[in-house]
Amino acid sequence: MTVARPRVLLADDAVLIREGVAQLLRAGGCEVLASLEDADEVPSALASFDDIDALVLDIRMPPTHTDEGLVLLERLRADGAQIGVLLLSMYASPSLALRALSAGGATGYLLKDRIRDGGTLVDAVRTVSRGGTVVDPEVVALMLEASTATSRLDALSSREREVLSLMAEGRSNVGIAKQLHLAVKTVDSHVDHLLTKLHLEASTDEHRRVLAVLELLRAREA
Repeated sequence: MTVARPRVLLADDAVLIREGVAQLLRAGGCEVLASLEDADEVPSALASFDDIDALVLDIRMPPTHTDEGLVLLERLRADGAQIGVLLLSMYASPSLALRALSAGGATGYLLKDRIRDGGTLVDAVRTVSRGGTVVDPEVVALMLEASTATSRLDALSSREREVLSLMAEGRSNVGIAKQLHLAVKTVDSHVDHLLTKLHLEASTDEHRRVLAVLELLRAREA
């Protein structure tokens, strides 16, 4: 289900980026509830607002500027929070993306360069707010190039790999069909086939898609 006007909390210690992201989110139809300077402020902000749809977090924030955003994500998931979380990073790191998505669904990993396109940023927020996953296209490309001969991805056809890469970017089957100029039923079939080839057992559709993206991420690590 698409959230008409996502309610968003934003945390980034760089004031220019923080204010720029907030403006893009508002222009894209999101309601920015609070704009915070570091991850430590997020828990109290979460307790202060009702019906928050998504968090947009810089990965590297004070005090160590290493992985504060990721640590916060992992803490939230450990506490059972299902809120959408979009992590922003300066680096195309498959290992960081794998760590982020391994924490649970409703999670995205987007490069800060990508937020120059406000539509991409807002689409990513909407995707995680409805429980989907998003991985930056540059990271997806790195993962596909690095998949190894022992990876289960080798069982996929070139078209199925294309479909998986677009799934990783957070596109729905309808969105994939438009991108590849295919019928939606054809994309549905490709998705079913690739999930079967990856030996992903039947469960909710969104959960299987997350597992497929994790398979792609782990191929880089092999």
